[in-house]
Amino acid sequence: MLIKYVEFIKSATRAAHYPPGDLPEIAFAGRSNVGKSSLINVLVNRKSLVRTSSTPGRTQLINFFDVNGQFTLVDLPGYGFAKVPLAVKKQWGPMMENYLAKRANLRGVILILDIRRTPVAEDIQMLHWLQAYSIKPILVITKCDKVSKNERGKQSRIIAQTLGVTPEELNFFSALNREGKDLIWRKIEEVLPAETADAAGEASKAT
Repeated sequence: MLIKYVEFIKSATRAAHYPPGDLPEIAFAGRSNVGKSSLINVLVNRKSLVRTSSTPGRTQLINFFDVNGQFTLVDLPGYGFAKVPLAVKKQWGPMMENYLAKRANLRGVILILDIRRTPVAEDIQMLHWLQAYSIKPILVITKCDKVSKNERGKQSRIIAQTLGVTPEELNFFSALNREGKDLIWRKIEEVLPAETADAAGEASKAT
């Protein structure tokens, strides 16, 4: 996809404060320190559209970005950071489930996992929510440059087994060498409405 512009719309914690749902939305979810910010920045060709918090897990806002006027990119708050206060952890579940259950224009969620880590309970809960609300999950495995080819294969099998999915459903990514960027965009375009994906494709051909 050709990225012409990306603009921050607003942050919110509840439905009353979400921006109007005029455009299809693609959301990004994952554990704190999983590389979500790096993935988003690489996909949209920006160095710091999404910044990593100096205190992982403390940013508990849903951030909305307009991409090309064609769809909305939604950065969901990270989860699973051990030092997050209990009160913050308790807020995460209801906030996430409310967004997933009620956002009618949500087309897909990029669920991000670290190749070096076994999925945690929150990862499994997020996947179960997506399945329950018939939201397309796109499973992205980050930090692939940090492991050997053999270790990647081993960890992929563990991750897939823990999540209850097939290894073929995993999409590999590295922010260092940009591996997987084009594939992930293709996966996103597959879940966007036909007219949005077609417009993105025409824009790419024109360059």
